[in-house]
This record gives sequence, C-alpha cells and structure tokens, in this order.
Amino acid sequence: MSATGIGAAVRRKEDQRFITGKGHYTDDVNRPGQCCAYFLRSPHAHARIKAVDCATAAKMPGVLAVLTGAELAGDKIGNLICGWMITSKDGTQMKMAPHPALAHGKANHVGDAVAVIVAETLAQAKDAAEKVSVDYEPLPAVTDPGKAQTEGAPQIHEIAARNTIYQWHLGDQKAAEAAFKAAHHVTRLDFINNRLAPNAIEPRAAIGEYDAGTDGLTLWNTTQNPHVARLVISAFVGIAPEHKLRVIAPDVGGGFGSKIFIYPEEVVCLWAARRIGRPVKWVSDRSEAFLTDAHGRDHVTHAEMAFDADSKVTGLRVKTIANLGAYMSTFSSSVPTYLYGTLLSGQYDIPAIYCEVDAVYTNTVPVDAYRGAGRPEATFVVERLIEVGAREMGMDPADLRKKNFIKTFPHQTPVIMNYDAGDYHASLKKALEIADYSGFGKRKRESARHDKLRGLGISTYIEACGIAPSQAVGSLGCGVGLWESAEVRVNPTGSVEVLTGCHQHGQGHETTFAQVVAERLGIPIDNVSIVHGDTDKVQFGMGTYGSRSGAVGISAIVKALDKIEIKAKKVAAHLM
Repeated sequence: MSATGIGAAVRRKEDQRFITGKGHYTDDVNRPGQCCAYFLRSPHAHARIKAVDCATAAKMPGVLAVLTGAELAGDKIGNLICGWMITSKDGTQMKMAPHPALAHGKANHVGDAVAVIVAETLAQAKDAAEKVSVDYEPLPAVTDPGKAQTEGAPQIHEIAARNTIYQWHLGDQKAAEAAFKAAHHVTRLDFINNRLAPNAIEPRAAIGEYDAGTDGLTLWNTTQNPHVARLVISAFVGIAPEHKLRVIAPDVGGGFGSKIFIYPEEVVCLWAARRIGRPVKWVSDRSEAFLTDAHGRDHVTHAEMAFDADSKVTGLRVKTIANLGAYMSTFSSSVPTYLYGTLLSGQYDIPAIYCEVDAVYTNTVPVDAYRGAGRPEATFVVERLIEVGAREMGMDPADLRKKNFIKTFPHQTPVIMNYDAGDYHASLKKALEIADYSGFGKRKRESARHDKLRGLGISTYIEACGIAPSQAVGSLGCGVGLWESAEVRVNPTGSVEVLTGCHQHGQGHETTFAQVVAERLGIPIDNVSIVHGDTDKVQFGMGTYGSRSGAVGISAIVKALDKIEIKAKKVAAHLM
C-alpha cells in the first residue's frame, strides 16, 4: 500500500473547503437577475380545489408571477413519474396516478403545492402568498395504511380502486403452507414499522435558469443523481429536450436517499424561469421539508415463522401493507417489493418463504427510499420473529440464530437472492465475545440490586448494496439501467482528471476515488482531480445511493484505468 493509496489514512481532499466554510451549495449559487419562489401549500390532507384567486397577490409589490396548476396544465407540463414498474400477482400493472408539480383540481396531502409565487425577494413572495385565495372543499381523508383498503375508505385517485397500487407477492405459497401445517411451533407477530421523515443538514433547493439565446435550461439542484433528474424532467415531465437541459448538483449536504428523487419544486423552478425570463430560486425551510421531502418506511405487517421440533425454521409467511403516500415517487414501488421481500431470508436457512405486499395510497407525504430502503424493514421482521420465537420456546436467542444460520455456500434463498459466501457464525461469535455475552446474567443481577433494569438485544442482518447490474434490475421492472460510467483523462502535464457519474454528498468520493487512481498509476493523490455532478461535463451516470459508489462507481473507474494502462504501455514501448 502506498502512502496515499487505497486504505491509507489521508486527509480528505474535500474537507479543506467543507471545514473552513468554503463549500459551494445550491443556496450559495446566485444568478444575474435572480428572483425567489415561494410555494402555497394545502392545509388540508384531502380537498377539492374549486378556485384559486390570484388577482390581489399578483398586484403586490415585487411580484412577478403567481402560477397555479391550471397554467402548468395549460403549458402541457407532464406529471412526475415512478420509474420502477411492479406487476401485481394477478398480472396487472401498478396503478400510477397523475402527479402534477402543482396540484390541479384536488390536493391530496397536507403540503401539496397549489400555487407558486415568484417575486423579487422571498419576503415579497411570502407576503403575496397570504393574498392568494383558495376555495377548498375539504374531503374525507385516510392516513392509516391499515384502513386505506377498507370498504368506504375515501377514494384518493380514480385509477386505484380501494386505494390499492399493486398486490405483489414473492416465494412459494404452497411450500410455506405445508411448512406451517407440519410445524411444531409457530411464532406470530404484528408490526408497525413507523414512518420516518428525513432531515438532511442541507435542505433541498433548486434554481431554474432559461437562456433565450440557446433555448436551453439549467437546473442547480440538491440531488444525488443529476443525470437521472435530467432524464426524467426531459423525457417524462417534458420541460425540454434532454440536450437542452443541464443539471448541476454542486456540493450537497447529506441525502440518505431523500435527494434521489425528482420533486415538484425543481420542475416548477425551471418552468417558471422560462415563463418569466429570469432565474428562479427556491430553498426549502425545515417546516416545508417535513411536508415535502419523501418519507420512509410506514409498513403494517403480520408475519409468522414456523419451527420444527428441533427448533429449525421451516417456513416464513409475511403480509405487508406498504403506505406510499398520496403519490408514487421516483423509485417508491421498488422499496417494499424487491428491496424488501428479497431480504426476508436474512442469514437463515429457511426452506419456504411466502411474502405478500399491498402498496396503498393515503393522504400523506409520498414515501420512497430512505436509509436502507426495505432492507431494515425486512431485518426487523425476521429478527423480531427469531427473538420472540426463542423466548417462546425457552431458548437462548443467540443459540437459535446459530442453529438456523446458513452453513454452506453458495446458498439459494426462496426469495431470488443467491448468497455466494459468508461466515455468520464467526460474526456472531465475535460480537458475543466483545459484549461479554456469557457474563450478562451477572451484570443484570447486579443492576437489579440497585433497582436498575438491564437488557440485551441481538440483531443479525444481511444487506443488499451496490444495486446492479442493469439486466438484473431491468428484469425486475426498473425503468433505467443501474450501470455507472467513468472517464479517466491524463493531461499533458501528468495530472489526471476522473469524470464519474457518481455523486458525493458527504461520503468522501474526491478522496477515495483519487486514492484508487493514485495507487494504480503511481502518482501523488494531489495530482488527481474528481469531476462529478454536472451533466454537461460527465457523459452520463446513475448517481449515488444504496452504497453503490464503491462497488459500481469505482469498478467503472478501474475499467477506465485498464484502458489507460494499455495505452500507456504502448506509448512507453514506442519511446523505449
């Protein structure tokens, strides 16, 4: 290992600007002639929009435009889309309801944007928003996913009867039923995996700019995948042809999934900028983020685990109702299906698994991938069943896990995944040693003597990261390939530029990627620069999420370095 190569402890290249406050985020970008956008949002979870009166607001000081869903529809701006198609168990396709960037005709959750006010200053836009009069007809709302499909529940979208988006399943139902019929013991549990709201250090922000000379649009955006944003906004929303839209993601302050998606505000900023002929900037505040940033989790689940007389798991049945909120988000359909059901085997040798997932609409903020996205939900189900099962059967929870761990590899699970390697016994053994598991009883008794409670929990899990390849995800319904691109340029002076389709928002790519190049080419790390986050500079890329930057992004860089090495050897051979 070199002094600055892979694995070396070096100062992060990007930290010089971050630690000294010299980062360059979307809110730090200011364009000539820039104006400010403020969104008027529905206070109702479900309401018909009978009329929007903007006349008084439009005459307020500094106001440049007050735009509603009617103008958006009039300009034929398309709907936001979900890019992962899920097929129900009856063979029908998921029911994707229209999602306009500004609500038109009906608001479907608290915070649904019904108008945007564009003014010289943010304060003027906020003042004018108070003068916009919206005639709402409140409608019955449903927010509990467990009640969304019940008889008489409010219908949110015409396309989805009983608010059901899809009814998906995975595994062998008959094999699972046979396992439960023959079971010596069955553990049954009901779960609520509560909804989570993201809270990145940097709130979302967007700037839309229109260049009348080239008829081009530029979007500065807090996104984890600028190329995907350009693709969706051009090809599906229809703001502009792809070659007429540039997306720039400068420094991004945290994401954890919540900045993967294409949101209404960035679409509206681009649209408004072209209508007004001036750059339009929007920056979310914390309250607004709570009402608009895609939430996570929100599952209601009933699960059962079957054991034989030797405490071996013989079957698993899971029925989940997944709340996707008022609209489908960019990748929301995949989270409670292929990112959830496929992980239900955990590290355990379970012969039969059957999983059913009903995705539903409710009058709540849309739900999508956030911090693990499906995999933590699956782990929670499996680990709680194992833990409670051990207690019900009077067994040590660690021993029950050991008894059921997969022992031979490769191992084909009943839920698609094939595991190539693993030593789960060694991992758990080490964890128990570190925690002094054998001495826990003594510590617990000592605590009890001092009127203190002491507990110990175990969770083992397996993760699916670095999601790819394109052929695999395509076969499961993903509308885009999950490959990655890299271009390595060796300049005449010997410095090296790496253009990557990944995007960093705190992970330190500028350092780790440069370390790979420095070690491979034998050059100082300071001679390597990493370029990312601009669709006009990087040819294309699928962005960063699901821990894919190392597995997929660096793999692309290594492939590019292979070509550099071949060319360098040819040049060296000629010179020698």
